[in-house]
Amino acid sequence: HVQLVESGGGSVQVGGSLRLSCVASGDTISRYCMGWFRQIPDKEREGVAGIESDGSTSYTDSVKGRFTISRDNGKNTLNLQMNSLKAEDTAVYYCAKDLLTRWVGFDYWGQGTQVTVS
Repeated sequence: HVQLVESGGGSVQVGGSLRLSCVASGDTISRYCMGWFRQIPDKEREGVAGIESDGSTSYTDSVKGRFTISRDNGKNTLNLQMNSLKAEDTAVYYCAKDLLTRWVGFDYWGQGTQVTVS
């Protein structure tokens, strides 16, 4: 059983930065694709960034050039560095583990961390 625990959310001004972390237990995240998602009330959950087991990354267009996903294999931790934050980045952010090494479908989710940009 995999557990994912996010941290690092909070309130920040427009243009500021936050770094989200997701500590995993129960399995080794480098074996899988990992992703960051976000959701605002009454909207579908949106994929923000992903990192596959080979290290290749992908981003939704709205965060390209501002967000960076990374993985610390020694700490079994997934990170999301968010710079130049905008009000529209406000959401609950979730980390998730994929079934496979590439972006296919996610089977474990964290509890989420709130990011508020104003």
